[in-house]
Amino acid sequence: MIEMSNVYKKYSNGITAINGLNIKIDQGEFVYVVGPSGAGKSTFVKMMYREEVPTQGKIQVGKFNLVNMKQKDIPYLRRYVGVVFQDFKLLPRLTIYENVAYAMEVVEKNPKVIQKRVLEVLELVGLKHKVRMFPNELSGGEQQRVAIARAIANMPSILIADEPTGNLDPETAWEIMEVLEEINNQGTTIIMATHNSTIVNRMKHRVLAVENGRIVRDQAEGEYGYES
Repeated sequence: MIEMSNVYKKYSNGITAINGLNIKIDQGEFVYVVGPSGAGKSTFVKMMYREEVPTQGKIQVGKFNLVNMKQKDIPYLRRYVGVVFQDFKLLPRLTIYENVAYAMEVVEKNPKVIQKRVLEVLELVGLKHKVRMFPNELSGGEQQRVAIARAIANMPSILIADEPTGNLDPETAWEIMEVLEEINNQGTTIIMATHNSTIVNRMKHRVLAVENGRIVRDQAEGEYGYES
């Protein structure tokens, strides 16, 4: 599913963000990525959907070799790997329906398929009744639900969530986690970078702790293990 072998990432300013990383994540897992700020979590996660490219090493995501990948093949990877961001990244002039549909339109799905799937994923995240509303008419938690619906519209095998609860109040954060749990229960692999120790400690899953660009702890049913 996801395999990194001897991966390094050094930036032009001389900072080494990832330092000899080796990891394997199987289909259907739910994995938290934790660690202090500046530890390399974001770089680690971004390499999985080729927002960042390693300086050295091998990254295999499904059938895709991310190191030798051609630019024209990246859109195909992005269908296989959905991404949810902390700041939602919704298109403000499009309705909720149109925001989700857009993810399918860019890969030229059939309009009837789009309509059916958009309503399916909006029902999954509990927003089917708000299809005609715009992002600014929704709460932060609702906007994050739309972002999740958009990320899974093309049925990706992997969903990467980068601090998906970071801008949300505790109650809303739990609601988002319930949605992610449901998606995982349907077979989607979820990789979630987070600073939320309460969620990690209560909603148990595999924990990868990153420090100084290395994985220092890989623990099934793990705990957060940092001050927060």
